Amino acid sequence: MLSFLLKLRTRAQRRFRFSEAHTMLVWAVIVGVAGAFATALFRDGIDGLQRLFGGANGNFVEMATRLPWPVRVALPAAGGLIAGVCLLIARRRTTAQAHADYMEAVTIGDGVVPVSQSLWRSISSLFTIASGGSIGREGSMVQLAALSASLIGRWVHFDPPRLRLLVACGAAAGITSAYNAPIAGAFFVTEIVLGSIAMESFGPIVVSSVVANITMREFAGYRPAYEMPVFPTVTGVEVLLFVLLGLICGVLAPYFLRLLAASKQRFAKLPLPLPMRLGLGGLIVGVISIWYPEVWGNGYEVVNSILHHPWTWEALAAVLLFKIVATAATAGSGAVGGIFTPTLFVGAVVGCLFGLAAHAIWPHSTSAPFAYAMVGMGAFLAAATHAPLMAILMIFEMTLSYQVMLPLMLSCVVAFFIARASAQTSMYEVTLRRNRDEKERLRLAATQMRELVKPAETIVPLDADVKTMTRVFLEYPVKYLYVVDADGQFRGVVALKDITSDLLDEGNTDIKSAADYLQPHFDVLTPDMSLGEALQHFLAFQGERLPVVDCAARPVLLGVVYKTSLLDAYFRLNPASR
Repeated sequence: MLSFLLKLRTRAQRRFRFSEAHTMLVWAVIVGVAGAFATALFRDGIDGLQRLFGGANGNFVEMATRLPWPVRVALPAAGGLIAGVCLLIARRRTTAQAHADYMEAVTIGDGVVPVSQSLWRSISSLFTIASGGSIGREGSMVQLAALSASLIGRWVHFDPPRLRLLVACGAAAGITSAYNAPIAGAFFVTEIVLGSIAMESFGPIVVSSVVANITMREFAGYRPAYEMPVFPTVTGVEVLLFVLLGLICGVLAPYFLRLLAASKQRFAKLPLPLPMRLGLGGLIVGVISIWYPEVWGNGYEVVNSILHHPWTWEALAAVLLFKIVATAATAGSGAVGGIFTPTLFVGAVVGCLFGLAAHAIWPHSTSAPFAYAMVGMGAFLAAATHAPLMAILMIFEMTLSYQVMLPLMLSCVVAFFIARASAQTSMYEVTLRRNRDEKERLRLAATQMRELVKPAETIVPLDADVKTMTRVFLEYPVKYLYVVDADGQFRGVVALKDITSDLLDEGNTDIKSAADYLQPHFDVLTPDMSLGEALQHFLAFQGERLPVVDCAARPVLLGVVYKTSLLDAYFRLNPASR
């Protein structure tokens, strides 16, 4: 199989004279198909386990409602225990070199996604989801699609840059297959994983995403996760209500993410083995489901019900509260899965609650609550992921309505900026890392020499004798001593080579002082110089350090700046120049 693929690639390049870019598009098609099949296989695995546990597949809420309450409590706990055992096996097969998460494999790795660990983690996720765990299925779907892409790239011996791009194509195929949103799937990878949109990478990712969507449509029983109603026309001042909704989502999303992080920390501190922790998380979900079976699953059924049927605010508030607790228990216990779908759930319920309040105050001037639920999904997602463009496109592709675009764009952009300003939280660690790097670059771009100044320990007065200067040269491995007058103003330097030459010639140095060896014209820095300006001075000076003076008019010596400190700051500002 391997030799066939290699021969096929070589013959295709020779026959059709494919460039590197054309070749990547062809492989993007193959990865799109493979990612769709991997996603479909995972979906079939959930359905099979669901039939085994509950007698029928499909609606998790209906499954929970049918089961007697003891089984409703025990099943998520048992699923958590089995999932925990699978995770233990996955951990034993972890290698230090491989990055298990596809995002790490793309951003900081070489594109190699470990096979055994990914498969065992996916099996663990299967048991968590099929037993009613309150977590998304998209995480493992995308991981398996990325794994398929990584295997294909390794079979044909792709170098690390192309392998990383191929894994990114697989991730886009997985998102598309999960949500029936090919454009949003492509932007998910470029905006969140890669952090930039360049045609060299965006082209293959789009191709893979579209091909995966076309392939998924060929599977029997495949349908979009959300059945969106027709979005009403929004006019006049009602647009401002969607801006307010975006503000609310931007404020609440960081708290939701912090709650999940706090839950993980609390579970990690429990003196329990991993399977017991996952079993405890499932038990919490099971106990809640005695009164609220809606907490089972990732929330698809509840969101679709909210979009098509009226709910009271009491019912919405209760479901929202207990669903968040169930999600925190499942994700916090260490279960494998995504929180992308639970985030959409929270956004939909928050939006619907806001819509009910707006409709109660202005019954004849506002849209139905489901319209606010639809926009709330996008706004909460934009705030949680820091990817407003992806969130806008995802809701648009789900609705295929231009009427939704104006309120959706306003709400998503406002939510994004509010969330980013209020706290450095994001659903994905890669986004947090990128935000931290960007803040550091902005700080370094404004860095002046006053922040890099170190004490100048090799200072001598104008009347220092040769013996004193020799002692300083022996104590510090430097080429120059800095000479100051009685007022502390910089007068110049004394060079080691000049004193050494005098001593070797056995000249009379007893009557000489620093003033006799002084080189008055020596390059200096000032505290307000930028990194770029100082770098130009160092390029013209073949030395390790330069003195810093207060100003040219009054050159009081403040200290020195070392070349290593300057270059370190410069490379952190421009990592691509390494």
